[in-house]
Amino acid sequence: MQASDIMTTDVVSVRPDTSVFEAATLLAEQHISGVPVIDDHGNVVGILTEGDLLHRVEMGTGKPQRSWLGEFLHSTRKLAGEYLKEHAVRVADIMTENVVSVAPSADLSEIADVLERHHIKRVPVLENGKLVGIVSRSNLIRALADALRPDPQAAASDEAIRHGVLDALQGRRWAMSTENVVVKDGVVHFWGTVSSEEERKAILVSADHVAGVKGVEDHLGYPVVFAQM
Repeated sequence: MQASDIMTTDVVSVRPDTSVFEAATLLAEQHISGVPVIDDHGNVVGILTEGDLLHRVEMGTGKPQRSWLGEFLHSTRKLAGEYLKEHAVRVADIMTENVVSVAPSADLSEIADVLERHHIKRVPVLENGKLVGIVSRSNLIRALADALRPDPQAAASDEAIRHGVLDALQGRRWAMSTENVVVKDGVVHFWGTVSSEEERKAILVSADHVAGVKGVEDHLGYPVVFAQM
């Protein structure tokens, strides 16, 4: 799946000259946590999020006055930036300008990596520099829910199920040998030894995404250590 498959195309946006108060009202009414900022030519020039609106003098949530030493230890750029976040009345003055974006062809793993790496909740989808959609964490969760929805018609032979499990385990250093995977009447039996609880859980989970699996039986154990006399 790609960004174009799951993105929201009816995107709520604001202009750089939109007032902070109008933008805050929009976020509240639309139940969203951020909006892209679009200029007169349709270009994305920034993004405004709830985080940009947290510290406002109107709510009494502005940064407390620092001591003279605290003021001295911070750059004037940082201090001026904080003042803007607290007092500015135009979106252009408080929005994040360095916008992270993805292309419509970006796959979901790339999008998830972008959201995690940049600690953001949504990412605009741009095509030829123009906004065509937006992908949020909720879009990814919805895609996951659809992917995990069981197919009641799914059926597979024991041999097909076994091959599916072995494919899932292939190349994993923590996987047991192939002869320790047995499938009978749709139930996967895992035998062998593991060195950690994480290994045990990972092995058992390998069968969860294989079509036709009716159950999983855990026969895994830890190596027996004999004390030397």
